[in-house]
Amino acid sequence: MTLESSKTYGEIGALLMAISPFTSFFSSVLGVAGLILVLVAFNELAYYYKDRRIFTNVIYGTLIAIVGIVITAVAIVIAALGLLSVLGFNISNWTTWTTLQNFNWQGFTNWNALVPYALAILGALIVLFVFIVITAIFLRRSYYIVSEKSGVHMFATTGLLTLIGAFLTIIIVGIFLLWISVILLAVSFHRIKA
Repeated sequence: MTLESSKTYGEIGALLMAISPFTSFFSSVLGVAGLILVLVAFNELAYYYKDRRIFTNVIYGTLIAIVGIVITAVAIVIAALGLLSVLGFNISNWTTWTTLQNFNWQGFTNWNALVPYALAILGALIVLFVFIVITAIFLRRSYYIVSEKSGVHMFATTGLLTLIGAFLTIIIVGIFLLWISVILLAVSFHRIKA
């Protein structure tokens, strides 16, 4: 475990995470591979600088993000299935396209039936937003510690941009800022000097 290897893992991992939204089939594979490399890099940095907070904050943030994504996905799927049943779709009969004939257009005008499902989806998105902000707080802590230990102030900038991007995910621009912060993370790893 050397500083040079953690620098290399971090750079490659962050770059894989940055390009993953632009690849079609391999996006999730590249994103997960990049995330694993970044986690390995932070683990090695924690050993090198003898400060376990570097890795624990990143791992807590990652686990919180995964839990938030799973909870949100499950809630949205359940709400979507309920919504489809109100509109006349039955999942068990989706073997042919003839099930589209059962579509209930009047279900769209029955607001009382649609509101609970729309509120469930909105609630799931709010839960995801909260989990993203908590994740960003943990990541920012870790980035600040690495910034102090390594002298690379770009890590602190990356942490701040991650936090701002997380808060702005409530509007779409936050997602772009989070993507920029991943690119800055790669640059930050590149600037580490032994």
